[in-house]
Amino acid sequence: MNPSIFIVRGDVCYSEVCGELKTLERGYLVCENGLVEGVYESLPERFAEIPVRDFGRQMVIPGLVDLHVHAPQYSFRGTHMDLELLDWLNRYTFPEESKYADEDYARERYTVFVNDLRRGATTRACIFGTLHVPATEILMDLLEQSRLRTMVGKVNMDRNAPDYLCEESAEVSAQDTVEWVKDCRKRYRNTKPILTPRFTPSCTDELMENLKKVQLRYGLPLQSHLSENLSEIEWVKELCPEAEFYGDAYDRFGLFGADCPTIMAHCVYSDEREIRRMKENGVFVAHCPESNMNVCSGIAPVRRFLDEGLHVEWGATWRAVRF
Repeated sequence: MNPSIFIVRGDVCYSEVCGELKTLERGYLVCENGLVEGVYESLPERFAEIPVRDFGRQMVIPGLVDLHVHAPQYSFRGTHMDLELLDWLNRYTFPEESKYADEDYARERYTVFVNDLRRGATTRACIFGTLHVPATEILMDLLEQSRLRTMVGKVNMDRNAPDYLCEESAEVSAQDTVEWVKDCRKRYRNTKPILTPRFTPSCTDELMENLKKVQLRYGLPLQSHLSENLSEIEWVKELCPEAEFYGDAYDRFGLFGADCPTIMAHCVYSDEREIRRMKENGVFVAHCPESNMNVCSGIAPVRRFLDEGLHVEWGATWRAVRF
């Protein structure tokens, strides 16, 4: 018996190419070394001695991938949708995230988040924590126990945030990030660290330079936000007048694809130059439609992204999660 292989039986729904679904009633799905080996109407003889988990007429589908979810925002899901992005952050999100300095609070709230995530259809996710290292490691511990495959980020933000949620300096933020990475990158099997500057307005140039050094040292991917809201874009122009466009503010520090695998969330107002750079650099787009509507950001040009050959995946955030 080969422990690296498992087989399930049910009504299998799957896709081999983008835009095309296949179904097989009472089919067999064979997984070997973490990858789908094949879907079969009749089980091949070479797998005859492998136990089959039979789910009857239940549907068997691939696990869903969520490229963008804020774990601390799950506690107020479905509420506080009366403001645009920047006001919404200051009124609701930042005060809630500050509570995660309390490890007991973090454990209680993150336990609810992880348990609900585990009961849903999402099996892989890229997740924002907060800037608090202990709370972020609590979240990673819980996710590791869930056996979901996830990437989790300790958030970096050293400017343009309330005093209670702003790191002391770029140096302190980077040092905390290094210690966090050293502590967790070999500690887990299914839960991995991902660099997480919140977004350009909350990160000084010095912090971005330091994060690039961390990225190169440990070979980490990165997640952040991009062109979500018109007011946000105008703010970036003021803060980074030398940048050609919002994405260029990340790219100037080598944190926009290319040698730094990157996920950018939202991308509602990405212009021609930004789309071209994302394509050139292989940036992944996390599409968050309900989030974009609920804070009045707009509608991302997803069809355009797909036609241009960009990598686009669903991103939930708490406002779009279905459990």
